[in-house]
Amino acid sequence: MNSDQRFFDFLKERIGLDVTSVGPAIIERAVRQRCIASQAPSADEYWRTLQGSRDEQQALIEAVIVPETWFFRYPESFATLAKLASKRLAEINNLRALRILSLPCSTGEEPYSIAMALFDAGLQPHQFKVDGMDVSPLSVEKARRALYGKNSFRGDDIVFRDRHFIAEGEGYRLHPRVLEQVRLQVGNVLDPDLLAGEPPFDFVFCRNLLIYFDQPTQKQVFEVLKCLTHVDGVLFIGPAEGSLLGRLGMRSIGIAQSFAFSRQGAPDPEPLPAFVPAPLPVPQPLRNPPPAPARSRPFARVVPLQPAPAISGAETAVLLANIAALADEGKSAEARAACESYLRSHEPVAQVFYWLGLLSDVAGNTLEAQGFYRKALYLEPQHPEALMHLAALLQAQGDAMGARRLQERAARSGRAVDSERKR
Repeated sequence: MNSDQRFFDFLKERIGLDVTSVGPAIIERAVRQRCIASQAPSADEYWRTLQGSRDEQQALIEAVIVPETWFFRYPESFATLAKLASKRLAEINNLRALRILSLPCSTGEEPYSIAMALFDAGLQPHQFKVDGMDVSPLSVEKARRALYGKNSFRGDDIVFRDRHFIAEGEGYRLHPRVLEQVRLQVGNVLDPDLLAGEPPFDFVFCRNLLIYFDQPTQKQVFEVLKCLTHVDGVLFIGPAEGSLLGRLGMRSIGIAQSFAFSRQGAPDPEPLPAFVPAPLPVPQPLRNPPPAPARSRPFARVVPLQPAPAISGAETAVLLANIAALADEGKSAEARAACESYLRSHEPVAQVFYWLGLLSDVAGNTLEAQGFYRKALYLEPQHPEALMHLAALLQAQGDAMGARRLQERAARSGRAVDSERKR
């Protein structure tokens, strides 16, 4: 077992993370960061430190879990929640408060968006309660502080900030009325007894989590989510997870861009078919790429580790342009190496994962390509090329429904772009 595999297995056991879902470069970078922070001169020495320290174990998990969220991300989900909440209250004759869960809740933007959306829809404090849960104590603590910078407010429609926040220094503090509606706690979705003994939730938000697990873990987590969701409830998931839920026996409620699923009327779960790679047309302009070389592990040898130098925005743009040029010239091995080098020293971006997916496609590594396309869609849900290429892969595997959903999303994205151009 090499040094890499020990850390991969540790993260798989603790938080269910499948290394293929994020790529080894991101985990390797996190390990290097923790080696430096803990003053461990080598991976072996850091491994010994990790085994003997719960604090360091959590620190490595925190280094891998990089929160990327903002208020009202995927706004149609919250608009749909507001409509369904009013309907649900009427169905239960307002005899109890609605229960909503955000898991993982990260730094709080999602559960607080849920509360704000329900307030804006006219619900009163006694009519709903929101629970937020995350495996990261640091994220939960930040959520409890409820003080946010400008990065948490994205897009053109941020008028909600004037209604629900108070300016404080260079940030914005959440209004106590919203804060009081949300209960935050640390918890692990891999715990089969998660929230045991509590009533089920009417609505559960579990977005962009299942894509980080392998198939057995996805099924395990799905069973937990089913236990947490009321039989008449609705589960909101991430853009790249719809096909998976369809195979596990859920069905879309039919509202575009809501990414909302229910059990009502859903067919029995389909067995996951054995994966049989199917050849796809070679995307142009890549031609006759050489096989990808064996990937070296940057922390496998016992050598002192140094922090990566800071890189400016201009240099980052040059690196991305270089990757594009290598890919366009058909230099697959060099393009892949450049992508992995980028991910080791920069925050992940959708286009890099798209290029990795395309390179894997060309090399015939269909399952690997699918994982890269999903990562691109996590970072940029309407990435048109990733949508169409992933749709082609699903179609080749016999998942016509999943492919059709992605094709429809790509078409909607294209119409939106055309509309913007005509303005």
